[in-house]
Amino acid sequence: MRIVHLGLGGFFRAHQAWYTGAAPDAAEWGIAAFTGRSRTLADQLSEQDGLYTLVVRGPERDEMALQTALSDARAGTDLDAWRDYVARPEVAVITLTVTEAGYRRHRDGGLDLDDPDVRADLDALRRGGPTSTAPGRLVAGLAARRSAGAGPVAVVSCDNLPGNGEVTARVVHDLAKSADPALSDWIAESVAFVTTMVDRITPRTTSEDVQAVAARTGQQDAVPVVTEPFSEWLLSGDFPAGRPAWDAAGARFVDDITPHETRKLLMLNGGHSLLAYAGSARGHETIADAMADPLCRAWLDRWWDEASRYVPLPAPELTEYRAALAERFTNPRIRHRLVQIAADGSQKVPIRLLTVLRGERGAGRMPEGAVRMLAAWIGHLRGVGAPIDDAGAGPYRERAGSARDVIALLAPDLAGDTELAEAVDDAVRRDAQPPEGQHRP
Repeated sequence: MRIVHLGLGGFFRAHQAWYTGAAPDAAEWGIAAFTGRSRTLADQLSEQDGLYTLVVRGPERDEMALQTALSDARAGTDLDAWRDYVARPEVAVITLTVTEAGYRRHRDGGLDLDDPDVRADLDALRRGGPTSTAPGRLVAGLAARRSAGAGPVAVVSCDNLPGNGEVTARVVHDLAKSADPALSDWIAESVAFVTTMVDRITPRTTSEDVQAVAARTGQQDAVPVVTEPFSEWLLSGDFPAGRPAWDAAGARFVDDITPHETRKLLMLNGGHSLLAYAGSARGHETIADAMADPLCRAWLDRWWDEASRYVPLPAPELTEYRAALAERFTNPRIRHRLVQIAADGSQKVPIRLLTVLRGERGAGRMPEGAVRMLAAWIGHLRGVGAPIDDAGAGPYRERAGSARDVIALLAPDLAGDTELAEAVDDAVRRDAQPPEGQHRP
């Protein structure tokens, strides 16, 4: 095994693991993957020798293929195994999918050293004890690698964060420097942090999916993964100890990932957030359901009009991408649940919304799509639509009675924009009543 992964879940198995298994040199690479904390998925995969079915769900039919890239599945609490794997000299790549919230960032972009879990990890690192957060586990693993003299390694974030390589490097260095400055120096010399842009819609697997795999293949698979036909992976950075031939499987290596990252973050992820909050407020359950609602679709089109102005790519490319997104979003056989997308809004909304909101207001325009996203999120914070599943929502919920107060916390530079606050409050009020014939979920 030459890859260690943190964040064993559906997206990882539909994306990074799929690319690794599809590479022509796949036999030379295997993945030891660790869950966040729960051991259930790890146990299920271990019982199946790491094998699982990938169900590629097109608009009309499914294609199913057995995936073999996963060599070992472990619970995230198995910290001895984590340190052991990261310390092995043959390991060349550490990948992670821990969601935006998993980086434990302060609002200034660095590690939140006031977070109780981060403080506990800092103490554990100084004592050699067990860590629990993603930054803590990365630092603990890299400390073990330094002690073993195992050489350089690449750390590859695959989460939806702008500059995710730089984000990962900063939180790792912040924690390492606080625990052991010499370790931070070693990380600077020996660890490359690779920036990526990832894209493949992967809804949660249902019991019906499990039954469909059994009926089609004749094999019992407790943990298949359902995904869409589309997949994209762009990477930028160095791999000092080597990497799989991911490019032969369709990944692209570029010098500057920012334009593509911005395209995906604003248009796909931003569109998802808008539909998650506005669509669930209108009683919808999935992205495809919301896309079938003319009002939600109109709001999305306005958001795309606004967001496109801030994506530094040629207009024809954006037009093509937008058409592809509409096709993907309307695939009725991909049940991408709005409640899943709505989680952790305090981490997602700022990075998906503020570039557009600030740019439009700076240009003197009142952006209807951006206003709608912010208003729908405030409605969500007030209990409308998808239930709140967001550890960082507390400060925003306390202020959710006033758009001005939410804006002041979200973007202090816009706190004095009375016209914007009034537009958002008006939008929230217009959404206060459910659509005719529907009830709030």
